[in-house]
Amino acid sequence: MNKVRVRYAPSPTGLLHIGNARSALFNYLFARHFGGDFIVRIEDTDVARNVVGGEDSQLNYLSWLGLDWNESPDKGGSFGPYRQLERLEFYTKYANELLDKGLAYKDFRENSDQFAIRFKVPKDIDYVFNDLVRGELKFNSKDVEDWIIMKDNGIPTYNFAVVVDDHLMEITHVLRGEEHITNTPKQLMVYQAFGWRVPQFGHMTIIVNEHKKKLSKRDQNVIQFISEYAEMGYLPEAMFNFISLLGWSPTGNQEILSKTDIISQFDPSRLSKAPAMFDKEKLAFVNSKYIKALSHEVLAEKSKPFLEKAGITIKSDEWLLLLVSIFQDRMTHIGEIVALYQSFFHQAFAISEEAHQFLVDNQSLPLLEAFYSNLESSDFSSDVIEQLIKKTGLDTQIKGKPLFMGLRISTTGDMHGPSLPVSLALLGRDIVLSRLKQTMTKLRGEA
Repeated sequence: MNKVRVRYAPSPTGLLHIGNARSALFNYLFARHFGGDFIVRIEDTDVARNVVGGEDSQLNYLSWLGLDWNESPDKGGSFGPYRQLERLEFYTKYANELLDKGLAYKDFRENSDQFAIRFKVPKDIDYVFNDLVRGELKFNSKDVEDWIIMKDNGIPTYNFAVVVDDHLMEITHVLRGEEHITNTPKQLMVYQAFGWRVPQFGHMTIIVNEHKKKLSKRDQNVIQFISEYAEMGYLPEAMFNFISLLGWSPTGNQEILSKTDIISQFDPSRLSKAPAMFDKEKLAFVNSKYIKALSHEVLAEKSKPFLEKAGITIKSDEWLLLLVSIFQDRMTHIGEIVALYQSFFHQAFAISEEAHQFLVDNQSLPLLEAFYSNLESSDFSSDVIEQLIKKTGLDTQIKGKPLFMGLRISTTGDMHGPSLPVSLALLGRDIVLSRLKQTMTKLRGEA
């Protein structure tokens, strides 16, 4: 097999979204698995729809996802330029060649000397190709009208330009979405007209939402753009892992896979023929697994910008480490730390009727008095608090649920929650003692 060369060729008409990211990722995995080249080429001929920053968004967020490429507008390479508007001379040259061969003709605008160039479709010819995903596909030329290859403004149409570019850049395989299947016959016509080698095509299935509807940019139930996931605090490694499973399955049952593992296992024969479902819960699960694998130090560093943006004062590095340690297992994305913080540090201290009844039933007043006394003059680190909880239990001969739930209710207002010593250390001495005092006062009033 010739050296594998694949390409991802987006239009700079918008931001990088899930569908494009998957196309780029699968081409990248294919190239890296077979030791080939991955090229990024910009198809910018739809000038009216190009947006400022579109190309930068594509490249920046591909890089954020963990993709690297061998050739592109920013890296250069031996097969450039890598923007179609900088390649117009190539399209003009080959369009004229088709005119000279009688395989295309000029289509003049009425009452004008301006003309487009149309490809002359052969009569009743079968076009057959073996798709990497779907097997043999067959089309007949009678279903295709003569089509424009060059518009009257000198800009090529997609199906012509893509063939010229793929040929000149020596692309060996084309992995793309199934919406391109109907483009393939026109492209095969151009390859055959020039006698060029045809790359092997593979058309990936559509991505659907949880209602089995095709994912579209208008779908309000699914976050579409990679930039939004980055801004919410999703980890690029988790997004890489999750997107790789949208239409491809690894060899085993393991779904949390490193980049190296995915590249190693990536086999086009395992590309799915069924639509790939974008499962938001699965993405949250995958991302939470990656968050759990972070050290407290790394998670603290990643959490800091979200807390600062929300106007939350970070008391110290040690305080921040404690904070992330109690929320790490509950986070599906790092931006969630703000809501978790706000829920934990709620200003209003209220004990539900059920929780209050627990304190009454367990005659918790002596427990709270002993704990208050032990805490009052102690150091307020989580380690010391943990020892004082044990001491309070021994002092009062109370243990288990009455001990731990009683102290949690009287200091946090909650019946369940993260590590109690860490929670109290984060709340701080003044808040904890004040809440204990409020709870004791209420219990004494009912004695």
